[in-house]
Amino acid sequence: MNLAEKILAAHAGKDRVSPGELVGVKVDVVLANDVTAPISITEFRRIGVERVFDPARVIFVPDHFVPNKDIKAAEQAKLMRNFAREQGTVYFEVGEMGIEHALLPEKGLVLPGDVVVGADSHTCTYGALGAFATGMGSTDVAVAMATGEIWMRVPPSIKFIYKGTMPRWVTGKDVILYTIGQIGVDGALYAAMEFAGDAVERMSMDARLTMANMAIEAGGKAGLFAVDDTTLSYVKGRATRDFTVYRSDDDAEYAQVLEYDVSVLEPQVAFPHLPSNTRRISEVGNIAVDQAVIGSCTNGRMEDLRLAVGVLRGHKVHPYVRCIVIPGTQAIYLQALREGLIEAFIEAGAVVSTPTCGPCLGGYMGILAEGERAIATTNRNFVGRMGHPKSEVYLSSPAVAAASAVLGRIGSPAELL
Repeated sequence: MNLAEKILAAHAGKDRVSPGELVGVKVDVVLANDVTAPISITEFRRIGVERVFDPARVIFVPDHFVPNKDIKAAEQAKLMRNFAREQGTVYFEVGEMGIEHALLPEKGLVLPGDVVVGADSHTCTYGALGAFATGMGSTDVAVAMATGEIWMRVPPSIKFIYKGTMPRWVTGKDVILYTIGQIGVDGALYAAMEFAGDAVERMSMDARLTMANMAIEAGGKAGLFAVDDTTLSYVKGRATRDFTVYRSDDDAEYAQVLEYDVSVLEPQVAFPHLPSNTRRISEVGNIAVDQAVIGSCTNGRMEDLRLAVGVLRGHKVHPYVRCIVIPGTQAIYLQALREGLIEAFIEAGAVVSTPTCGPCLGGYMGILAEGERAIATTNRNFVGRMGHPKSEVYLSSPAVAAASAVLGRIGSPAELL
């Protein structure tokens, strides 16, 4: 079996599972946020059980509209907060929280070999740790909260093999954008994307988390990396419980195997209005931007902030551009502060926010007006994603976003450095 099948088989109590098979699966972690948890809580009440299956494995993270942007957001957060206190679940509040998909790995709450379900499509991020993690609807998550189990159809797996050495300024974000550009937004529809190859083996954990995060943008059910020394080094000291490492068999079967040479890649930019509408930075042309967003569950980690500062330091954000920087968690924010990154961002003319999803989903902290353009390290650029339906979002790495903030147009960091 391959990695996804091994994890699902173990959690289904079966020796073997095959693509297309319907299985009941025990879950290790159930997750919801301030947008989705209120729906899950309402449905949980309707089921009629009094307690969640295991308070230590049900996690609530208010991150989309928190700090509360308005009364409705405050009411949603209050409902979630009160339920978490009543049930004794794991809960993170403003001051110690972060963007959920940056926070849970950091806290050691998701571990290799886990099955994780979350009422958020980017739950697939945790595949970077060798977990089977997937987003589900709020009603399904309510059932998981009540029973500790879900049912699912075992997905086929597609293996992506990346070879070669990435050139300067090419990051994990560029690799996944390129991949999505090659296969399309439905190229891995309901498939487990398994990332492998010598280029992947050299990737940092932050880069892997970025790639796994965007598996859903190719239609993937999950995006998984094999557990190696990089994974174990990250997990060591964070893990809050025991875990099991699963590995694909050498003779495992895949629906498809695709190979890419990363040594020939350039930084990528996804044009509106699909993550698959990618172009090489040399093909972008002259596109002015009004806003640059550096952060999100895709690229708000320390490696991302360091990369962005490396481009911004010694330069000033263009006077016509608003540059918004959002560290992924409070711990990342504090580390960035200690390293002088926050000072460098502010000196360059950027604004630094408390951790929040905010602008990524067009929530707040960076809404676009009609006709405005943003370059963002986020994961989606659909019509109206960041504001007005006639605004535009271009996706890139932190390096390209930072360079574009200085240039006033989409451009490469190589133009500045």
